[in-house]
Amino acid sequence: MKQVKTRNPWVWVPTLYMAEGLPNVIVTSVAVVLYMQMGLTDTEIGLYTGWLGLPWIIKPLWSPFVDLYKTKRWWVLLTQLLLGSSLAGIAFTLNTDFWFQGTMFCFFLMAFSSATHDIAADGYYMLELDEHKQAWFVGIRNTFYRLAVIFGNGVLVPVAGLLQKVYPDSNAFAWSLVFYATAALFLAIWLYHSYIMPHADADVRHNTSAIEIAKGLKKMLIAFIHKMPWRAMLAAIIFILFYRFPEALLNAMSKTFLTRPQEDGGLGLTLAQFGLSYGTVGLIGLLLGGIVGGWLASRDGLKRWLWPMVCAITLPDIVYVWMSLSMPSNMLLISTCIFIEQFGYGLGFTALTLYMLYFSMGEFKTSHYAICTGISYLGLQVPAMFSGYLKDSVGYSTFFIIVMALCSVTFLVAACIKIDPSFGKKSNQ
Repeated sequence: MKQVKTRNPWVWVPTLYMAEGLPNVIVTSVAVVLYMQMGLTDTEIGLYTGWLGLPWIIKPLWSPFVDLYKTKRWWVLLTQLLLGSSLAGIAFTLNTDFWFQGTMFCFFLMAFSSATHDIAADGYYMLELDEHKQAWFVGIRNTFYRLAVIFGNGVLVPVAGLLQKVYPDSNAFAWSLVFYATAALFLAIWLYHSYIMPHADADVRHNTSAIEIAKGLKKMLIAFIHKMPWRAMLAAIIFILFYRFPEALLNAMSKTFLTRPQEDGGLGLTLAQFGLSYGTVGLIGLLLGGIVGGWLASRDGLKRWLWPMVCAITLPDIVYVWMSLSMPSNMLLISTCIFIEQFGYGLGFTALTLYMLYFSMGEFKTSHYAICTGISYLGLQVPAMFSGYLKDSVGYSTFFIIVMALCSVTFLVAACIKIDPSFGKKSNQ
């Protein structure tokens, strides 16, 4: 069979990043709702789902194997099969006596496979597209990544709620049906990508020995350490680590705030209402923010829009302060607040994505980008592990006020970095 060398990026970028986003939203968001319905407290949810982020943090440890063994395309297809298997495993173990241990194991397998998929998919993206196309499609890839988030929060969660009405005696059985269906979806994605993803000339097959991999790892780490002068290097790492610090605290607790009963301080939304407001309306805002961010950066460069993006990712968080104080019941009002916050996050997140691409340019771009995303996840997941404890200690209103005060961290770290004004702009040649 003749190997296809090129295809229009529109036929593989959207589905590739939906496949990247879906496992992430299941682990970081759907799992929160699942475990809340299974009886866990916010402190337990924050701690356990925080641990599930570990594979994304430490993925740079095995990123050289993805760089130096086989092809990025091979890794993408392998991990998509593993992701489908882990989804089926969750569906099966939910109905057993060891449901917590079983689902945590499968969630960890999913997180590990998803982190590896991220490395391979991002590496394939950078090998297949030139710099300008990377800047242009960063909005598209973020958009379809967020469509996967819409599917997770706006379809899977409400469907679980509907199935719970059909099977009122077993929430676990309703959720297992959802996970079986999602496993089948991943099998379809794997089959599609097996046919549609091109065998790019730059995606070279490796069959590297362990000694050569070790040497490659050493060379890659040395190249990373010496990528910039030490002051600029420190500023870059601090920016990647702390840019999303307020979001790290807000992420899981915003979901429990929306779905916890009013007597527990939440808004008491049903799963269907949560799917509509957060999983659909909010994610539409996120998608639009990502598209606008990618378009602006590809037109004027990242440097030109850095500070507007910093404001966008931080200041709209204030809607949660207002909602926790006024406790609105109008779904239109709640959805509008979530739309504003999520649009800002989508626009602001573009700055972090593009900066990591900018930082990773040169040799070992796949591994260096994996290190960047690992650092970013470290800054996202460690605070998230303690967010539930902080919220349980002070209550939702005070917790959201603390989040707003910590938005100053994002402004401080953004002031430390330097960006080439031409990065991301379309070439005049």
